[in-house]
Amino acid sequence: MAGNTKRVRTTNDLELKDRLVAINRVTKVTKGGRTFSFSAIVVVGNENGIVGWGLGKANEVTTAIAKGVEAAKKNLVKVPIVNGTIPHEQAFQYGGARVFMKPASHGTGLVAGGAMRAVLESAGVIDVLAKSKGSSNPHNLVKATIEALCEMRDAHTVAQHRGVALDKVFNG
Repeated sequence: MAGNTKRVRTTNDLELKDRLVAINRVTKVTKGGRTFSFSAIVVVGNENGIVGWGLGKANEVTTAIAKGVEAAKKNLVKVPIVNGTIPHEQAFQYGGARVFMKPASHGTGLVAGGAMRAVLESAGVIDVLAKSKGSSNPHNLVKATIEALCEMRDAHTVAQHRGVALDKVFNG
């Protein structure tokens, strides 16, 4: 998995902002009646290339969100951002959710919906064209978006991996 190489350790100096992606209410029917519990998908990021997601489950919404934030802080990854956009086109599939992202020129804005928008905003992407196809399940959309961002490589990484100069990457 590509995300393992880009793991970021949680430190106190990171200013992480959390975004709630989805809340799901689960009902368990017992002899004494119905018991409600909640699960919350949360995305955290510093809006400068670091993003993570977490799932929290509890009997109250606020507790579930807090657990999701703590889980997300343990699951941070570094993603490449070049001039407010992504370095290249990327498609990824996780379960039934397929995502496609394309770099956009300055001023285009963040053209993405739902769970993808939350992940891209938390990562700090300003200009991008994104589309989700297939399943709209927020769990799989968040995972697919983060994995697609983890698979991206900027020009410096490519040059280092190939062992050539940076201008050789662009000019062949």
